[in-house]
Amino acid sequence: MVMILVIDDETRHCDTLKEFLANAGHEVNVAGSAERGMELAAETTPDIVFLDIRLPRMDGLTAITELRKLSPDAPVIMMTAYGTLDTAAAAVQAGVFDYLVKPFSLEELKGVLHRATNALQANMKPTQASADQSASDVVIGQSPPMQRIFNRVALVAASDVPVLLTGESGTGKEVFARAIHRYSSRRDQPFVPVFLAALSPTLIESELFGHARGAYTGADVERPGLLEQAGEGTVLLDELGDVPLPLQVKLLRAIEEKEVTRVGENHPRPMRARFLAATNKHLPNLIAAGLFREDLYYRLSVYHIELPPLRERTEDIPVLADHFLQQSANGSRNSGFLKSTIEEMVSRRWYGNIRELRNAVEHAAIASRGAAIAVEHLPQPASPTNSDDVEASWSKSVHGWLDQQIASIDPLVDRDRLHEKLLGEIEPILFRRTLKHCRNNYSAAARVLGIDPKTLRTRLSPKPK
Repeated sequence: MVMILVIDDETRHCDTLKEFLANAGHEVNVAGSAERGMELAAETTPDIVFLDIRLPRMDGLTAITELRKLSPDAPVIMMTAYGTLDTAAAAVQAGVFDYLVKPFSLEELKGVLHRATNALQANMKPTQASADQSASDVVIGQSPPMQRIFNRVALVAASDVPVLLTGESGTGKEVFARAIHRYSSRRDQPFVPVFLAALSPTLIESELFGHARGAYTGADVERPGLLEQAGEGTVLLDELGDVPLPLQVKLLRAIEEKEVTRVGENHPRPMRARFLAATNKHLPNLIAAGLFREDLYYRLSVYHIELPPLRERTEDIPVLADHFLQQSANGSRNSGFLKSTIEEMVSRRWYGNIRELRNAVEHAAIASRGAAIAVEHLPQPASPTNSDDVEASWSKSVHGWLDQQIASIDPLVDRDRLHEKLLGEIEPILFRRTLKHCRNNYSAAARVLGIDPKTLRTRLSPKPK
């Protein structure tokens, strides 16, 4: 039997937790404040502590230090409904074992309880790190999806494993990468973002790994690459899906062996940077198309964080908009947003995500000339790109075309082959888009389509007149 202490000022939440934990065979004590929790911890040393962050008088983060003195080996599981990335990082740095976002499901509770009891059996102690209280928020969000992201970022920042950040364009992948670096033990070392898509295809190897003097025409002096320049800091490989296939082997070796070989040299040099990677592309699809190495994918996705699009965290739109408005005001007075404008912003799909929202607010701040921002001050919403809404838009167009075709056919007279006509309209588009995605590699495109390469070439060949 495990002794569990629950510290939370929400009576109903405490009662629910106590009932579940007791039914699972544990002994449970409940406290409505940090002070009462410490009294109970002094009376009966708990094995596991569930601790709310927001408490009357002494907050949860402050209470951790005292609880550590009373029960140094007990895993502390922090609970919160509204936190920031700073809060999550401070909790991890203070030695919190795990982090639950309210409202959490029964499965989430079972999972964290299972990990905590396993930690007790293995005699694992939470690690401690010094907190950086001077860092300011770089990300904003009160929605449950963002609270979970804060938790994941804080947890992985304290480790040294590679992290893969994925999500649509504009969701803040680089911002979160910088946050991981900022809350890590490497915070005083360089953060080096490498925008792979912007590097010249002919010079990308030299840019990443450096070159020796005379390695190629124009290499008048030796130069360390970006990976070396990062030192013991953090490297962000942005737009990972754009790394040329031949270079992926060398990149994989650099990550695994912690060494780089400059262009024009034969001897490797030590490299101690941590690797983060970001992409808005679906790497498993690129792997299936033969455009990305599976071993590199698994090496960089040891810890995977998928950032949600803005339309899935609409609760954050008002606070984000206000933040961007304050930034654009640059200290000058502004009159905020009309209620109808907030409603309009929340209802939009924001295909460009946070980047589009920021641009819209900056546009509106100029158009309003200091007055309260109305709906007409906002720019027109962007069109869908590669989200589910593209599929919905495409489906609507197909339905319209089919309705027209079917309405024009008399089944008693016409023998119009509608199925063949539909394929004739769609197939060329499908084949050309797939071939473009696979960079005109017919074999790769054929594998994605599930057809023979000869068939693909035949279907795309110009028809004789």
